[in-house]
Amino acid sequence: MKISKKLGFTYLETAEIVVTLNTLLANYQVFYNKLRNFHWNIEGPEFFELHEEFEKEYNKVKENIDILAERIRVFGVKPNFTLKKTLELSNIKEEKENLTAIEMTREVLQDFEILHNSMLDGINASLETGDVATEQMLTDFIRYIEKRNWMFTSYLK
Repeated sequence: MKISKKLGFTYLETAEIVVTLNTLLANYQVFYNKLRNFHWNIEGPEFFELHEEFEKEYNKVKENIDILAERIRVFGVKPNFTLKKTLELSNIKEEKENLTAIEMTREVLQDFEILHNSMLDGINASLETGDVATEQMLTDFIRYIEKRNWMFTSYLK
């Protein structure tokens, strides 16, 4: 039996990477939707500042969603996500109630932690396989999210 390869790795070797990338993709998609809702529905004295910051964040998330989906395609897998499947895979949950600006910011920080852990899972799977390209992509994501985490944390002080 011949095992086909993608990028010098077999599908079996990249299976764990693809699973972690799909989870991260689902997390990012729910996070994107949550950020859009925060952007549209923020009220109060923090409106102008956070309205702009949430927009900046969802634009970066949208960019990363595309990068992730394309990386999954590189491995010969189609990231075919329905909304139902996305919600099932995501560790980030939809917000069901109206939040204050401060609560929205705290929620973003909690979601950053979930995203960070999901990225670390992907990095570990990539390192085990020797997939430096995925590891570098996720390291770049982490570098960005750590800086944004610092900024949103500073905002709350």
